[in-house]
Amino acid sequence: MDDDLSLASRLGWEQLVSYQTINGHKIAVAQQRAETAAHRPLLLLHGFPTCTWDFYKIWPQLAEGRTLIAPDFLGFGLSDKPKGHIYSIAEQADICEAVLAEANAADIDVLAHDYGTTVAQELLARQREGTAKLAINRTIFLNGGILPEGHRPRPIQHLLAGPLGPLVSKLLSKDRFKRSFSAVFGPNTQPVDAELNMLWDFMTENDGHRVMHRLLRYMAERAANRARWVPPILEPDIPLLIINGHLDPVSGKHLIDAYRALGGKAEIVDMPDVGHYPQLEAPEAVKASVLTFLGQP
Repeated sequence: MDDDLSLASRLGWEQLVSYQTINGHKIAVAQQRAETAAHRPLLLLHGFPTCTWDFYKIWPQLAEGRTLIAPDFLGFGLSDKPKGHIYSIAEQADICEAVLAEANAADIDVLAHDYGTTVAQELLARQREGTAKLAINRTIFLNGGILPEGHRPRPIQHLLAGPLGPLVSKLLSKDRFKRSFSAVFGPNTQPVDAELNMLWDFMTENDGHRVMHRLLRYMAERAANRARWVPPILEPDIPLLIINGHLDPVSGKHLIDAYRALGGKAEIVDMPDVGHYPQLEAPEAVKASVLTFLGQP
């Protein structure tokens, strides 16, 4: 990568991106291979409604001594966004397995956020069932709806997931997105306008905002798959770290309190002053926690 181009810029970020065709769809994969791999490859899984660029602030430090592999899920970011598609978490997990197979990375760690935590839960369920095509050694979750009963969707998500979803998708605007997105951040850790503009650009690539209502079926999938997806995180077979921004109205302190009440065995890092995007709001603290957990203090 050209060091003169910051990952904060689209041009700088796209230097990391290559494309793979998986099940007939173009999938964008940000990837940086370690010259000397001292650690296992790290799979980064992004959230809804954004893309892998969410990790740009912590990417350089995570890449020291390890290969990073970060697909934009189908329907997100720079990947294809088929209009009539029925999107599913299982398909996104299949895509992850295919991306890792192409990278010859079968023994990995995982860092997941939001929607990505649900994809990771599917991968962990497959690992527990003995059907996985990869081996996950350590997993880190940033804020996400890991317990369906603890997930509190925003009003716009309720609208998009309902019968008026197709119409609401057509009415999405940049200003509405900025207001809704900023509302899940902490009051003192708000995104800057340049970040909001970049995220809107990635979201609207290939009219991606027009498929938002189709992507949101994952909320119903969480409830339907609770019996498979929740046990591997309550009683994990591998080390699991959860970093939780308490001020997140969607999956903040109320969710981590519910996880603790169920006797969840993960290691937890509480971030009382942070909202839904710890990696953007408190990148230095997130980097420190992630690297310590992965054995690189």
